[in-house]
Amino acid sequence: MSVRVVLVDDQALVRAGFRMVLEFSGGITVVGEAGDGAEALRLLRTVDADVVVMDVRMPVLDGVAATREICAAGPTPRVLVLTTFDTEADAFAALQAGASGFLLKNVPPEELVAAIHVIATGDAVVAPRITRRLLDRFAGALLSAPSASVDGLTEREHEVLLHVAQGLSNAEIAARLVVSEATVKTHVGRILAKLGLRDRVQAVVLAYESGLVKPGSPPQG
Repeated sequence: MSVRVVLVDDQALVRAGFRMVLEFSGGITVVGEAGDGAEALRLLRTVDADVVVMDVRMPVLDGVAATREICAAGPTPRVLVLTTFDTEADAFAALQAGASGFLLKNVPPEELVAAIHVIATGDAVVAPRITRRLLDRFAGALLSAPSASVDGLTEREHEVLLHVAQGLSNAEIAARLVVSEATVKTHVGRILAKLGLRDRVQAVVLAYESGLVKPGSPPQG
């Protein structure tokens, strides 16, 4: 089935560009557009959407506040935040508000399309280069640490969590650990359940704030 997407950005040309990219890709239908967060909330009461592609800096109601309201209302639609390098704090705050991922606005079209499909399945998107930039700068400053400890994880689960924190996909983790992708998916599910986390985004934050991953530490592999 086609993924139903709502585009939220205060620049009409940006929305038009995203619409063209997404609809040309196939498998995605843009069911609506909004120029600010308040308009997006009104729109979402009239259309069914799987994913909201959300800008951060907008008039009337910004993307963080809109994301908070959308995510508080239910498990769907899920929110993918788009940001620029100078709005890292806002993007990180949006994750706290419940966003399922974040990407830079200059992301290659194929990565944006892939991220939307991933989020629509209930997973989260943590792009490695953005993850490190955001968390190295803001870990422990903007988000309160989830009330969980990584001590209850097995050695393998610790290892998987470390790779998740570095932004690796299940397939990439499987290749590094020489196991099947299904096995990694099982480990990730157990990690989230044990730690009481919603998705990979929260797992990344916890890994940094628990000290499992140190800001500025090189990737393992």
